[in-house]
Amino acid sequence: MKAVGIRLAQALVLVLAVIVLNFLLIQITPGDPAIVIAGQSGAGDPELLARIRADYGLDRPLPVQLGSYLGRVLRGDLGESFFFNESVTSLIWARMGPTLLLVGTALAFAVIGGTLIGTFTARRPESTLSHGVTILSLVGYSMPVFWTGIMLIILFASVWKVLPVSGMHDITYDGNIFGEALDVAEHLVLPALSLGLIYLAQYSRLSRASMLEVLQSDYIRTARAKGLSERVVVFKHALRNGVIPVVTIAGLQFGALLSGALLVEIVFNWPGLGRLAFESILRRDTPVLLGILLISSLLVIAANVLTDFAYRLIDPRIRIGGSVNG
Repeated sequence: MKAVGIRLAQALVLVLAVIVLNFLLIQITPGDPAIVIAGQSGAGDPELLARIRADYGLDRPLPVQLGSYLGRVLRGDLGESFFFNESVTSLIWARMGPTLLLVGTALAFAVIGGTLIGTFTARRPESTLSHGVTILSLVGYSMPVFWTGIMLIILFASVWKVLPVSGMHDITYDGNIFGEALDVAEHLVLPALSLGLIYLAQYSRLSRASMLEVLQSDYIRTARAKGLSERVVVFKHALRNGVIPVVTIAGLQFGALLSGALLVEIVFNWPGLGRLAFESILRRDTPVLLGILLISSLLVIAANVLTDFAYRLIDPRIRIGGSVNG
């Protein structure tokens, strides 16, 4: 329990550092938020701009603005959007679900699919199938997510026309909850596939290398000598240790997965945080950008903490070691 408390305390300190760093980075970027708030009609009126800066506290010294922002964040207030005239919290909350659905589906597809592919190819490393998977993995890892998305759109919009290529819902559909879920699932296939393919390729290679090493271990030879079936040896004894590197990399790459989701959401017009961030950058909507950066940072930190806990579930030796050291 002590180790868990220390890990959570470190996460809180990291969150505070991220909040300060994000605020400072946004402040030093070129552009004047007052012009965005005033709009095109008021951008040339110095008195209006001065009044806006005073109303929003933009004319105060930077340390004062930072202190005020930290106080609001600690109270759960992320401010109000300059463009939408709506609370940042409500904007992010409305977009978070689609992003988490996209990222979660892509991550599950990549981790489960990559682990299974790597496990099966590790059992016969010199087979034609194993070499073919290796080549396809290298090809998949070299493809940018936006290029993969564009190719999938061309394939399924021009050639086969079997899946929707834009948005999250069919605007003409009006059915029950099961029909709506199926509609969302159909729209989710291509974005999740586009985002997950590059990680599927990486995790399959990583899983294959890890399983090759584990399958040569003494305890695996002992399990086989006891007469256990190959399926039990591989999936019950070897896979638990073989999957640890995949879990490690998946947790560390969660931030990269969120970054890739931004590009995928733009390509497929997916209504998530990535698309909202892109729109906010174009509009210089500082409060929304700060809110998205904060939430994204929290998601990445939470993913890393959950990865630590996953180690303890996968490998009992880590849990025992942690309790002894704590």
